[in-house]
Amino acid sequence: MKRTILLSLFIVTVAWSAEVPFTRGVNLTNWFQASRAQQIQFTKFTRQDFINIKNLGCDVIRLPINLHFMTSGAPNYAIDPLFLYFLDQVVDWAEELELHLILDNHTFDPAQNTDPNIGEVLAPAWTQLADHYSDRTNYLYYEVLNEPHGISDQKWNDIQQKTIDAIRPVDQKHTIIIGPSNWNSYNNLKNMPVYADDNLIYTFHFYDPFLFTHQGASWTDPSLAPAAGVPFPCDVSRMPACPPQFAGTWVKNLYDNYKNEGTVDHVKKMIDIAVRFRNERNVPLYCGEFGVYIPNSDNADRVYWYNIARSYLEEKNIAWTIWDYTGGFGLFEAKTSELFDYDLNIPLVEALGLNVPPQKDFIFRPDTTGFDLYQDFIGPQIVESSWVSNGILEYYSENNPVTGQFCIYWTEVDQYSHIGFHFKPIKDLSFLVDNGYAIDFWVRGDSPGAKFDIRFIDTKTDDPNDHPWRMRQTIDETIATWNGEWRHLQIPLNNFAEHGSWDNGWFNPRGDFDWTAVEYFQIVAEHHALKNIKFWFDNIRIVNPELVNIQFEKQTLQTYKLYQNYPNPFNSITAIRYQIPRDDQVSIFIYNLAGQKVRTLVNQAQPPGAYSISWDGFDDTGLRSPSGVYFCRMKVSDFVQVRKLILLR
Repeated sequence: MKRTILLSLFIVTVAWSAEVPFTRGVNLTNWFQASRAQQIQFTKFTRQDFINIKNLGCDVIRLPINLHFMTSGAPNYAIDPLFLYFLDQVVDWAEELELHLILDNHTFDPAQNTDPNIGEVLAPAWTQLADHYSDRTNYLYYEVLNEPHGISDQKWNDIQQKTIDAIRPVDQKHTIIIGPSNWNSYNNLKNMPVYADDNLIYTFHFYDPFLFTHQGASWTDPSLAPAAGVPFPCDVSRMPACPPQFAGTWVKNLYDNYKNEGTVDHVKKMIDIAVRFRNERNVPLYCGEFGVYIPNSDNADRVYWYNIARSYLEEKNIAWTIWDYTGGFGLFEAKTSELFDYDLNIPLVEALGLNVPPQKDFIFRPDTTGFDLYQDFIGPQIVESSWVSNGILEYYSENNPVTGQFCIYWTEVDQYSHIGFHFKPIKDLSFLVDNGYAIDFWVRGDSPGAKFDIRFIDTKTDDPNDHPWRMRQTIDETIATWNGEWRHLQIPLNNFAEHGSWDNGWFNPRGDFDWTAVEYFQIVAEHHALKNIKFWFDNIRIVNPELVNIQFEKQTLQTYKLYQNYPNPFNSITAIRYQIPRDDQVSIFIYNLAGQKVRTLVNQAQPPGAYSISWDGFDDTGLRSPSGVYFCRMKVSDFVQVRKLILLR
């Protein structure tokens, strides 16, 4: 009898596991969760990070995306081609490495209830995205919306059904991930309808007991920032008193009831609610988020909770992705640079049943060579850390970059706004300072009289008398003329002057800046707001001036050139940039693989300069060109250059 029961359980287990093609993974947060495509720091994660995640034993990545912010807004919600340009590369990595990739629509504000009219953006946004990826492999998944809340189950279920119905005419292939209202709560799974679509995975999130997993979280109402030291499991001797500011709130109730909810049995009991739903409906189910916030929790308790939650999810054959990989809930030790080879929280990795990679001791050494801060993209081991409360900051402007595809565009920002580059790990620049290295960049401005600062900021130590000190250089028209032309600047590091420190108040300079512990480089609107003032920046780096041939770089602006189109591949319109150094007759044509001319883009005399044109995929007769490979050919005098374009319908 026992053998029969065990065999039955085994068969059921295999069936459930087979319905969810992945098992365990991570959320890659704060990457595509940007306010618009121009604010995505694409180099924050790389293909190597995907390899590292796979080497941990993960087979799935959930990618939170502020999808609605990646569109043009009402009424059409056209998806930004720049966003697709970035996302296409991520999808390529996942497919090449055979990692499942969940495109999670994380357009989500915990402080705002889900708009009952959200279907007006969900349908067109997902229709476009699904159409774009309809021919991709089955490693790709679409998650309709993260944690809808403040909206009734019935209303949300209707919206989710309509979103499914919008996707299916353009993509029947890819699995759609759906979840309940009330923050994707396991308690609301039962309120979801029986969807007719059989290519779905149901999801829920798990953060119980909430007082333990979210102690220190500032985004709740009221803020849980004062909550600290809550143990797991509950230990009366270690349990802190409830802070007085929680009196009369739901948080006080959590404290009062923690002896009941802060237990292993309670964790399993809550997960069982999701398990019962899965069993009764016979549908695939996975846990899209679970985790414990780092700052105010004890690490040993945190590790124990992960082990309990993960083990029980796996015992019940529920796939999972932890929230998150790096960041406040992540896999790395607190207050580190989160380097894979040095900073993993090994007890946590073990608690999650993942592979434990060897770790090395990080040896902090001075930089002895120059490095890039921005060359089309922000450089490696640098995190974007800008502050722009108003105005425009674009990292991928195509407005006549010096070289490459992009430059930085900055305008209309308030005074003290800055473009920020955060070094992770921090940098010891002392050798470079002593050996005459310089900050080297190109800048273009359009407003005589304007000025800004560039500055380095060192670290703030535990010494209460220490502050994050600044070294600065003011860039004004004594250094460069703002006449709309690119200017190449080199400022020796040893020319920077101490400025002081802002640390919840102003501190005058006192000679304490530390070049051995530099944390930030910033470009700052220190002197005035940039109202009706435009600046562009390109090729920002630290160099040995003796090794930089400035004349060669200037010459790059004086050559004929046809740049690669962007985006490529494209499915609606693509931009094509080129430059000519003198008055000349310019011909730019599109040809198909058979060598037949499809479209004339330019055929006229033009003055010297940088130009941008576009091709919408139509031929000279006004007919749509089919999907395929095309060639863009530029001919000027004796100069000929050809670029390959890929059109996807």
